[in-house]
Amino acid sequence: MQPLIDNARTFGQRPEEFAKLAEGQSPEVLFITCSDSRVVPALITGARPGQLFELRTAGNIVPPYGEGRPTGEAATIEYAVEVLGVRDVVVCGHSHCGAVGALVRGEDLSAVPAVRDWLAHAAPEPATRQPGDPAVAEAVQHHVLAQLLRLRSYPCIEQRLGDGRINLRGWYYEVHTGAVREHRAATDTFESL
Repeated sequence: MQPLIDNARTFGQRPEEFAKLAEGQSPEVLFITCSDSRVVPALITGARPGQLFELRTAGNIVPPYGEGRPTGEAATIEYAVEVLGVRDVVVCGHSHCGAVGALVRGEDLSAVPAVRDWLAHAAPEPATRQPGDPAVAEAVQHHVLAQLLRLRSYPCIEQRLGDGRINLRGWYYEVHTGAVREHRAATDTFESL
């Protein structure tokens, strides 16, 4: 913890670098990814403060949209789209994902009931022909596509997709190599950016 505290102490000693941020934000991208500490959106994309609006959830899960059942995730998505006017939404899964791995392996999560109940939102168990793969690559990629499909049920996303004002992108990040792949609809595969 001490190195983090030391950095935080010196961080504010460069106010000129951050003064413009006080004027507001206008990110172009909503970046939905896992809470995993190995996944750092700004590091992966090279984004500077103000360029990404982030939503981080265990397993990069997008919960089902439901009127009358507000969630922080739905509020974040709606705010990014309706208020900030983001033009792209990226759902980024990653290799070695503990959440997707737990689903694939059918792990007993009774000791962590909040995690178990959250993962129930994940959609059907991610498909894989390689259940022994520690990277759970195939399962994570299917999971990303399931979350993109779920995003389409959000009214703000559905409307903007219909008139071409927003793009949905599925990414897969390999924590062990740093490689990023994007889903290509034409081939239904994840290919290098």
